[in-house]
Amino acid sequence: MKRTSKQAAARRVLILVDESNITSSAKATNRKLDWLKLRDHLVQDGELIEMVVYAGLPPAMAEWQAERDKKNKFLHWLRSNGFLVVEKDGSPADAAHYKANVDVLMAIDAVELSVEMRPDVVVLVTGDADFAHLALRFRRRGIRVEVASVAQTLGAGLKTSANAFIDLASLLASFEPLS
Repeated sequence: MKRTSKQAAARRVLILVDESNITSSAKATNRKLDWLKLRDHLVQDGELIEMVVYAGLPPAMAEWQAERDKKNKFLHWLRSNGFLVVEKDGSPADAAHYKANVDVLMAIDAVELSVEMRPDVVVLVTGDADFAHLALRFRRRGIRVEVASVAQTLGAGLKTSANAFIDLASLLASFEPLS
């Protein structure tokens, strides 16, 4: 998707990121996610209002502490680099996995932030089709919606609800391989 520089310069961009969704996409392509390049790619020549990253934390339990500490270190790095981070404590799903669904937080914040910040464009960085209705709500308010994901993980309902789809496959391919 190409934008003219005149269109891009006028764009006020709000980016909302489902961290676990985009991290999973990067891992599936065997790449480290470069958050700074991702941000630059999504904003291009527009004006970034805010990039909000929604992240689930491992449960606050002894058996999850090492993973929780690692995740907190990563979230600190995001904050130190200008990202607004919203986190939610997870709960154990089974012995090896936890669940920390941030979708509701992201949807509620998205509506509030769009009213307060008045973006021209909202970029939803997720492939989760649960956000399709949110995309439609933005469009009804005259806000352009772009969904950034990889085609393999993009829910069909989300793609058809947005104004545009930004395929992140080539950007992810340019990132460092996982070691």
